[in-house]
Amino acid sequence: MNEPEPLIMNIPADINTPDKIAYGLNVRQLLIIALTGGIAAAIYYLFHQLLPVIILAAIVLPLVALGLSVALGRRDGLSLDRFALAALLHARARKRLVAAPEGVAEPPRWCRLRGKLPTPLRLPVRAIRTDGALELAGGGVAVLVETSTLSFHLRTASEQAALVGAFGRWLNSLDAPVQILARTRPADLSDLVDTVERQAEVLPHAALANAAREHAGYLAELNASCELLTRQVLVVLRDHPATTRGRRSVRRDASAAVVLRRAAEAERSLAALGVATRVLDAVAASQVLAECLDPGGRHPLGQALPDELITSTTGSTP
Repeated sequence: MNEPEPLIMNIPADINTPDKIAYGLNVRQLLIIALTGGIAAAIYYLFHQLLPVIILAAIVLPLVALGLSVALGRRDGLSLDRFALAALLHARARKRLVAAPEGVAEPPRWCRLRGKLPTPLRLPVRAIRTDGALELAGGGVAVLVETSTLSFHLRTASEQAALVGAFGRWLNSLDAPVQILARTRPADLSDLVDTVERQAEVLPHAALANAAREHAGYLAELNASCELLTRQVLVVLRDHPATTRGRRSVRRDASAAVVLRRAAEAERSLAALGVATRVLDAVAASQVLAECLDPGGRHPLGQALPDELITSTTGSTP
């Protein structure tokens, strides 16, 4: 029996790409080119009788080149006009940020201030609940669901069609905005090496112990010789509380219950695809947020929260 043809659909990496209107250009690019051409035509019309052609060309041609570069060029995934606007806003913004949700108090009148006061640090997440729900600064609640990956190209055509159908049914069942975030993060095998070495000491046979030590040595050499990367896929579910009267905490609790229920439904739906999922608790969600906000930093597990008391320490002191 012949298997059905595989379902193939090319999906662009950037699904927010604007529509092409004419000549492969979108509305923003056409407006920039039209504005640049209008300014160049106006300069030529006003000064073509007063200035030589060479001088007009020296004025108009760089202007046209600048307009085309802004319309067609890209930098770090952004168009040049948006990149220039972001650079301007970054240059004008204050660089010293402090964690002060209540705001930075002004100094007393008798104190002479040198420079500028720091600006409060505005994070997108206001608080992390004990159940793992994130209270967003702009209102609403979000939940992070970590999912595993699966091999699609190694499946048969019928299996691929079944996966596409199951994933499509899950997408069609969504009634709220969902964000799928795939990110790459560095992997550290030090803990795995220590675990293998400890287990090698209690193995019942010497050959098994030697094999475990050799494998631990291989993992240690691999961890030190190159930069290892791992892929993490997160599904972000959000819910905005209804703008009704009542206590804000009650509305947040209700919104958190709704988004946690949606996360449980997503777990059951993705389980049909063979994808292992888990809703991140408060500790795991805090770890993910710290890694996203500071990708190159070190963020060990087990850190105390700002409002927690440290009642014990590990290690010895001289």
